[in-house]
Amino acid sequence: MKLKIIKYFAQTSSSAPLAVFRVLFGAAMVLSTARFLALGWVREQYIAPKVHFPYYGFEWIKPLQEYGLPEASMYAVFGAMLLAALGIMLGAWYRVASVAFFLVFTYVELLDKTYYLNHYYFVSVMSFVLMLLPAHRTFSLDIRRKPALERDSVPRWMIDVVKFQVGIVYAFAGIAKINSDWLFRAMPLAIWLPANDTMPIVGWALRYKETAYLFSWVGMLFDCTIPFWLSWKRSRVLAYTAVVVFHTLTGWMFQIGVFPLVMCLATPIFFSEEWHKRVVAWLQHSQATQTRMSVPLENEKKWRWTRYILITHCFFQLLIPCRIWLYDGNMFWTEEGYRFGWRVMLMEKAGDATFFVKDAQTGREGVALNREFLNTHQEKQMAMQPDMILHFAKVLKKHYAAHGMANPRVRAEVYVTLNGRPSRLYIDSSIDLTRLQDDFSQKKWILPFRE
Repeated sequence: MKLKIIKYFAQTSSSAPLAVFRVLFGAAMVLSTARFLALGWVREQYIAPKVHFPYYGFEWIKPLQEYGLPEASMYAVFGAMLLAALGIMLGAWYRVASVAFFLVFTYVELLDKTYYLNHYYFVSVMSFVLMLLPAHRTFSLDIRRKPALERDSVPRWMIDVVKFQVGIVYAFAGIAKINSDWLFRAMPLAIWLPANDTMPIVGWALRYKETAYLFSWVGMLFDCTIPFWLSWKRSRVLAYTAVVVFHTLTGWMFQIGVFPLVMCLATPIFFSEEWHKRVVAWLQHSQATQTRMSVPLENEKKWRWTRYILITHCFFQLLIPCRIWLYDGNMFWTEEGYRFGWRVMLMEKAGDATFFVKDAQTGREGVALNREFLNTHQEKQMAMQPDMILHFAKVLKKHYAAHGMANPRVRAEVYVTLNGRPSRLYIDSSIDLTRLQDDFSQKKWILPFRE
């Protein structure tokens, strides 16, 4: 076994797959960042809101205006992100650009968990991986500046770690779909698909419950198996066609941002070295399909440490989605361990939260108006996620204490519906939420889910 491992890590591969992935990933990030700016989401999500919902342990990360900088500083952050993404795509000052993009993108992602999306998380972890890899050693502006950087080959594991990161998204997304709601109730697709029955060509078929069951089972099988079909040469073209069709349909029917585009541009990493060489040759406007004699990467000791870091990264990528097993109860109900687990489009959940603030000295209790503090999307997400409910209760306590209320106590009546079930009480409405602490332990104040 040891000899096999040593032999594997000694194998090399063309550097073309890394270069093509870098260009496609960078292009997707340029488009995504420009779209974010054009739609006015910088102000809507990070400047205008009075309240932000930080991730546990990252409460110190705030929008720049809260540190006393002008509001325009948040636009500067996204401008830097756009330039860094362009640098990745072109391979221009790649080391600086990749590190900058990872830091800036992750900073923005950590500002408010209201806007958590799986593809944002994917971009963050993938930019971390790219930051450590020499993806600029083929077809880059850096080579134009410094030809000595060019290398035709890289260790094979560098390509495989990118394949692993892409494949694990599908694998865990598929495993998560193996649950009774998805497979035996066709939920939430039985709710979502009929809403698209006016679509041309296929709209009529979306009205039937049988279509929801078909999509549910096909979606599960697709996610669970597509990394293997992409890895097998004989099925690769058909598998990639399925990837494009699948993501085009989901992007067409559901509002899921640039996720379909990101995955369509990420999965070509599974294609052969020869295919990637042809792509690089085409991008270089050359007819040649063969590169010059292979020149390996220098300084093996340096890349050995990179290898150890990425092996550790892969281990945590396997471990983090499995943390749901540490919690009792229905994960979709409690959402404990839900984030960062590649659980994509698995539930239709909505809540209604009414917060009561009580003056401990006078005993007077009143209702807080959520919309005085939150935007529409924040209010929607907060009303069904327990850690956000808890954070908002503490925001209310701080606010009313600052306005003269003596030791405010905050409780909430929250009603939540999950995958078409009747709305029911979500948390203990008698408990003072401000006395609770958010951490990774089980939240006992969430009422148990019962059919």
